[in-house]
Amino acid sequence: MKHKNKYVIVRADRAGVFFGKLVEKNGTSVALKEVRKLHYWKGAAAVEEISQIGTKEPDNCRFTITVPEMEVEGFIQIIPCTSKAIEVIKLVKEWRA
Repeated sequence: MKHKNKYVIVRADRAGVFFGKLVEKNGTSVALKEVRKLHYWKGAAAVEEISQIGTKEPDNCRFTITVPEMEVEGFIQIIPCTSKAIEVIKLVKEWRA
């Protein structure tokens, strides 16, 4: 499977945008580990830019806590992340209530 055990950004039809390591892809479902939901961001035009360079405004983003594993149904995109993007995304402070 392409991108297995690599960090990716997954855009899902109704669930939002997620960052994590791709474990498995099965039909329209993906299993991820070390997962964060990218709820809101500034400093990047779209998920494609986040996947390549991260965000230029990490202090103005809302990325959730890290969940050990998750299955996401109805994905639309799976975009592999560069090492630079991974580093920037991991530096974004966890958004909590």
